[in-house]
Amino acid sequence: MNIRAFKYTAIFTGPAMGYVSLTQPGWWTWALPIYVYLLIPLIELLAKGSKKNMSAAEEEMARKDPVYDYFLYIQVLVQYAFVVLFLYAITEPGLSIVEYSGRILTMGIACVSLGINVGHELGHRAKLHERFMAKMLLLSTLYMHFIIEHNRGHHKRVATDEDPASARYGEIIYFFMFRSVVFGFMSAWKLEAARLKAKGYGFWSWRNEMIRFQLIQLLFVGLIYYGFGLIGMLSFITAANLGILMLETINYVEHYGLRRKQKDNGSYEKILPAHSWNSNHYIGRIMLFEISRHSDHHYKSSRQYQVLRHFDEAYQMPTGYPGMILLALVPPIWFYVMHRRIEKLTKLDQLHPDRILHATEG
Repeated sequence: MNIRAFKYTAIFTGPAMGYVSLTQPGWWTWALPIYVYLLIPLIELLAKGSKKNMSAAEEEMARKDPVYDYFLYIQVLVQYAFVVLFLYAITEPGLSIVEYSGRILTMGIACVSLGINVGHELGHRAKLHERFMAKMLLLSTLYMHFIIEHNRGHHKRVATDEDPASARYGEIIYFFMFRSVVFGFMSAWKLEAARLKAKGYGFWSWRNEMIRFQLIQLLFVGLIYYGFGLIGMLSFITAANLGILMLETINYVEHYGLRRKQKDNGSYEKILPAHSWNSNHYIGRIMLFEISRHSDHHYKSSRQYQVLRHFDEAYQMPTGYPGMILLALVPPIWFYVMHRRIEKLTKLDQLHPDRILHATEG
């Protein structure tokens, strides 16, 4: 194994803690939530992130190393193992409120970190088998339309008011969640309809991925009901939706208050690293397959996770993703911290107007 790739074995500490949460009684069911939302934020609050980037030669080696892909592929098996384990664990007779809620939250974390996050990375790939795995992962959290809206919608409209997943300055997260979920779903239907029309196909067609996605998800939920009853089905739907809300919290954090300038002709300036919030905090980067280096992901979405870069001109979060998620859930504190940071960065841009234009293609 490439020595650089070895660090991503730390990702398996999450599933290990999740296994404890789904198999042990009492407060042990909260092992993964405590690990993700208490221990990791505390470490990242005290630790500094790394700004180091790979050299061109190192990037080339990392791109060609299949180990990085294998780390992604194995998450499909891990996620579906989690789904099955969760369904058995959540239908266990005599669960207390502590045990039930701990296992629901555990599955929700798996849905966002493995189901959506890894599905997101694979969904940006061109190979058919990787895109199939992406859809399999998104199925596990009932959010299959994400691959349409995210790739064809969000990445084109990011940091504009036209994008449901780009939070506006002063927008409360709970209003944002509703807006992003509802209008993102509607956008996916519109994008798919436009794709079919451009190819000369009708809307009511098996070629319509949105129709297929809804039927596949209904079938999946139906199979869960058949195997694990009403409690199993409702518990899974609850956990999946919790994972979706965690995703929307991440969306909120990633683009809050940042906007691209609109030109006189109505078009927008090029997407730059300064249009996404970035985090170099090491643990969050590894555990989430580097998605916290979000500025480079939007600047060049074809870049694989292992070669995402730091840009000095990218706006930096005060801490890592888990800590930022917790901060966002308390709007008054979030506004106090982030508005001061945005004001400071805005003044810096005014003093050095060329600062955000230094990014170059790599």
